[in-house]
Amino acid sequence: MSTPKEVIEMAKKAGAKMFDMKFVDTFGTWQHFSCPTGELSEDIFADGLGFDGSSIRGWKSIEASDMLAMPDPATAFIDPFCAVPTLSLTATIAETGTKEPYSRDPRGIAQKAEKYLASTGTADSAVFGPEAEFFIFDNVQFDQKSNGCFYTVDSEEAVWNTGREEMPNLGYKIRHKEGYFPVSPADTQQDLRTEMVLMMEQLGIPVERQHHEVATAGQAEIDFRFDTLVKTADRMMLYKYIIKNIARKHGKTVTFMPKPLFGDNGSGMHTHVSLWKKGKPLFAGTGYAGLSPMALYFVGGVLKHAKALCAICSPTTNSYKRLVPGYEAPVNLAYSARNRSAAIRIPTFSESPKAKRVEYRPPDPSANPYLCYAALLMAGLDGVLNKIDPGEPMDRNLYELPPEELAKVPQVPASLGEALNYLEQDHDFLLKGDVFTRDFLETWVSHKRKEHDALRLRPHPYEYFLYYDV
Repeated sequence: MSTPKEVIEMAKKAGAKMFDMKFVDTFGTWQHFSCPTGELSEDIFADGLGFDGSSIRGWKSIEASDMLAMPDPATAFIDPFCAVPTLSLTATIAETGTKEPYSRDPRGIAQKAEKYLASTGTADSAVFGPEAEFFIFDNVQFDQKSNGCFYTVDSEEAVWNTGREEMPNLGYKIRHKEGYFPVSPADTQQDLRTEMVLMMEQLGIPVERQHHEVATAGQAEIDFRFDTLVKTADRMMLYKYIIKNIARKHGKTVTFMPKPLFGDNGSGMHTHVSLWKKGKPLFAGTGYAGLSPMALYFVGGVLKHAKALCAICSPTTNSYKRLVPGYEAPVNLAYSARNRSAAIRIPTFSESPKAKRVEYRPPDPSANPYLCYAALLMAGLDGVLNKIDPGEPMDRNLYELPPEELAKVPQVPASLGEALNYLEQDHDFLLKGDVFTRDFLETWVSHKRKEHDALRLRPHPYEYFLYYDV
């Protein structure tokens, strides 16, 4: 859909009784409210619909809480998970009165990043292709009290269930790190993932592939086709919505937290990015791995700001259970066409100029996609505009480097708190073009420090194993 009139016709054709306004909060959760379709008119696309923003995390204070949800007609679809036919619209948030974009609205921030890119004359579009991983569990339980805590997750295909009485237990369980990617009966979720894919395609998300991922217990990946920044972030929100609701329909639960299991692979969101102008790809050239000078400067900017980026692209305390040195995690701030533990990889599957891109590997799917992609663009663009040299590529096997050489390779922060320190020191690149504001970044850091402190304040169960008898 591209016009309000077409959206209204779509709702009528589907017999929609309600329309649902969805928007994303600061930390990446879709929020919504619904109205009868009698309230649906072309006027709401220009005037917006008012709501109270004081209860949205990180947004308005109660004395100035009125906000406008401005629906984007290009995001319209009929929601397949509502019992009553319902039209869904994604909104950007604006101030009442002025209708100026709200500076803490992530979708608005992503839109400003696209406008800033165009204003530099460097390119007219940034193209993103995320590879989000997730776990499909059969059960999850957790609790936290002053005198104890626990979590437990389960999956019928998990290796720890080889001895469970399943009447009968058929023994096809996926061992740790062997989920990439055996056929059924070991892979129990082929049909479930396919159902997710077909729903994505029905709702306008073009999917490239689906498969089981490396970990036991239902780790999965579904990749969709690249698009421009805001469109890709919109699709990522819809992607999560589809996956979680189809899993729930089958009595299963999905998590995008990056490290739900000990001793097995975590879930990342490797993000492919390239710049284009007038339909021409700008990252193809004759430099290292077929990159252009612009692409290499983009890499330079991302590497320069990578530690600060972690506070936005790997934004949870759990993210740093995945980003641990010595494993397959992309903790080394280097670039390479071969090294998968490097933060930036240059894919070489195709020689087509249109396929030339850089892949930034530290992000994970707990990130708010609008903020993650906008911040990544701003870092890379800083490299392009200031011709930041990325240094030499790291093509040697990082696992075999002598300790004294490996110590010279910078690494991602070790914790969310450390990443926030870097963001406080290095954020001017995000402020260009008023894409991010100081107010937004201060709010972000304040809320994320509370998360970091909340974990630090609580005893960890493993500490009982280590220290109870001291």
